[in-house]
Amino acid sequence: MIPGLRVGHATDLIGLTGCTAILPDRPAVGAVEISGRAAGVYGIEFLDPRHLAPTTHGVVLSGGSAFGLESVWGVMEYLEERGVGFPVGVTVVPLVAGAIVFDLGVGDHRARPDRAMGYQAAAAARPGPVAEGNVGAGTGATVGKLHGHARAMRGGLGSAVTRHAGVTVGAVMVVNAVGDVRDPETGRLIAGARDAEDGRRLIDTAAALRAGAPAAAFRPPNTTIGVVAATAALTKEEARRVARMATAGFARALSPPHLDTDGDALFCLSVGEARADLEAVGQAAAEVVAQAIVRAVRAARSLPGLPAARDL
Repeated sequence: MIPGLRVGHATDLIGLTGCTAILPDRPAVGAVEISGRAAGVYGIEFLDPRHLAPTTHGVVLSGGSAFGLESVWGVMEYLEERGVGFPVGVTVVPLVAGAIVFDLGVGDHRARPDRAMGYQAAAAARPGPVAEGNVGAGTGATVGKLHGHARAMRGGLGSAVTRHAGVTVGAVMVVNAVGDVRDPETGRLIAGARDAEDGRRLIDTAAALRAGAPAAAFRPPNTTIGVVAATAALTKEEARRVARMATAGFARALSPPHLDTDGDALFCLSVGEARADLEAVGQAAAEVVAQAIVRAVRAARSLPGLPAARDL
């Protein structure tokens, strides 16, 4: 990943859900950009530039729909035990943001990331390469749900990193979209809605919608969420602008992004002190977001009835 950031997963391979904790080594300036109508996000208030607290102490990406937000409190518990948080005299209050994906249609819908799983993910957080595929919040992820779950494919969790003009920018993305995933380098679809329940051909969701296919109802699980982080020194407002620019990466790799039942959301964390051109950071952030989305589905593994990109 990038200097100053640790990532940890908690994975339930029986219930097919999980959560991922992204923790800065020291308090980070944070922001969030919400691009979907079906988003479930915690921490909007303290990420706002008008809020008293100048920094945040972590981000949780979780499965379990709104139930999965409980995992945030497990990360808070872990950080408070270590004295990490906003000082309030008698203790510290860790300011941990979170976002969720809807994965209740895969595995056991009664299995949801809880406080214990959040604590486990925080305790597992390490620097260095991030485990990808169907781990953490990407455990139950799926993509290509225009015609429902029966013709969908596996999504997952991916990461990417780049370095530009002395600044390192990285992304961790959980890909659980209604739409398809397209390789921005080749323009080729690599995962998405299939032509039949046992089909191996992708129908191209964007083309089908243009041709008049009805949009997906809420029944399919959906939403792509993630964190982009940079070693650039950013204010809250600048971090929000980077998050907004970075959502261009959704459009490069998701086809189409931000559908009505998607809850797309992207956090930005500033974890360094380097001065950098804001536009350049935003462009680099969009690049790694797209790369991480592609890596997520390429690292995924199939389930019965849910093939992965590697199977096509």
